Order: sequence, then structure tokens, then C-alpha cells
Amino acid sequence: MSENVTTDPAGWITLPDVSEKLGVSISKVHQMIRDGDLLAVRREGIRVVPSELIANETVRKHLPGILTLLRDAGYNDEEAVRWLYAPDESLGGTAALALGGHQAREVKRRAQAVGF
Repeated sequence: MSENVTTDPAGWITLPDVSEKLGVSISKVHQMIRDGDLLAVRREGIRVVPSELIANETVRKHLPGILTLLRDAGYNDEEAVRWLYAPDESLGGTAALALGGHQAREVKRRAQAVGF
């Protein structure tokens, strides 16, 4: 798997839209980003979140733990997005997409391996 090849998220959600979708204040969204429960990157000068990382009215279950593992390995949010969206057929497309299914624990295991 090449670190330079990535698949783009299906879409990007602005922080106000994340706030609305999760049913929390915008300051809570900023707190979630600071706490590492969610990641946001700048696209065209605006902070956005990949749409696949939000499931219905919650953040994907394993996302905060995976982000902690990646940050412990030295990844910033931009690098974490690249890792989550690197093509991986063994996960059915990308790690980000696998978070929504039965392979979420495998994604977490792979994130643990990144630090070693």
C-alpha cells in the first residue's frame, strides 16, 4: 500500500453541519476535535470533516481510539486522513469505510501496528 495514494472521502462536512448532525453546539464540535474524538482538516480554507466519519447522529464508534493511536504514532490530522483513505482492498476499500462495518476492529489493530 503506497502512502502517497489516497481515495477522497465521499464528501466533506463543515463544522456547523457536524454540529447540526450530531445535535451538539459548535463549541462542543471544536472540543471534540481538540480532545481527539474527531478530526478536521482545511479544504479551501474551511475546516471540514470526512462525511464517512459521522454515522447518523454519532462519530464512528472506533474513531476516537484510532485517532489516539495514530496521534501517538506522530500523525497529524492531515496524515490521519491520508491513512484512513489509503486504498486497501483487504478492508473493502479504505480504513475509513471499514469503520462502519465488521472490520472496524481490524482497522484498530492496524492503527496499533503503525506505532511500532
